[in-house]
Amino acid sequence: MSTKKRNKLIIQVLAMCIVSALILTILMYGLRLDTVFGEDKKLPIYYVDTKDKKVAISFDCAWGNEHTKPILDILDQYGVKTTFFMVKFWVEKFPEDVLEIHNRGHEIGNHSSTHPNITKLSVEDITKELKDTEDAIVNIINQKPTLFRPPFGAYNNMSIETCETNGYYVIQWNVDSLDWKDITAEQIVDRVTRNTVPGSIILFHNNAEHVEEYLPSILSRLQSDGYEIVPIGELIIKENYHIDHTGKQVAN
Repeated sequence: MSTKKRNKLIIQVLAMCIVSALILTILMYGLRLDTVFGEDKKLPIYYVDTKDKKVAISFDCAWGNEHTKPILDILDQYGVKTTFFMVKFWVEKFPEDVLEIHNRGHEIGNHSSTHPNITKLSVEDITKELKDTEDAIVNIINQKPTLFRPPFGAYNNMSIETCETNGYYVIQWNVDSLDWKDITAEQIVDRVTRNTVPGSIILFHNNAEHVEEYLPSILSRLQSDGYEIVPIGELIIKENYHIDHTGKQVAN
């Protein structure tokens, strides 16, 4: 065999080894081919492209309900409707609160059944997480949720595609109040009002320690700044849109 042919054979063998090693790594670590080879990464909706001074606030409901009624009273006081994302075990534990939230005109979203990291689940398991919570909510308010917020803010292409197949818009946030951390009401108010822009989706929790303190201040400040506060379902674009690399939903 000539030197030229031998070198060519060596290169081919090395290339095959590299490809084999790459495929093995993908299988071992559960990586997706579309991510490895550069296909677009799917994103949920973090915020919305709009010229209107319109924003949405949301509450994740997974633990406790002692602050829920005060939250609803404060929202009524300021004439604000918003979105509550609920986990199935919260729905089952506090059905009266679910009904009260709905009856007061607020939007209810799906926040999974068991609050898992859905990127670790199969398509079948994600579908079950969605469906079980959906059934629990429908059983109380007779209305199917169309918004889903992934627990821990964790997502990948497969989870987003599965949610969309099941009729859900996947919702994140671009303003995190950090109300679950050990910070003061004043710090929460400053953080939210300083970072809010038209089209923002703001994250709160229904069991946050200082919610009765920070919520009136935030609502008052946002309204004084000319913002209209609406449920997420009224803020997002339902058809003919794309999501840019920052997670902003933009009309086509």
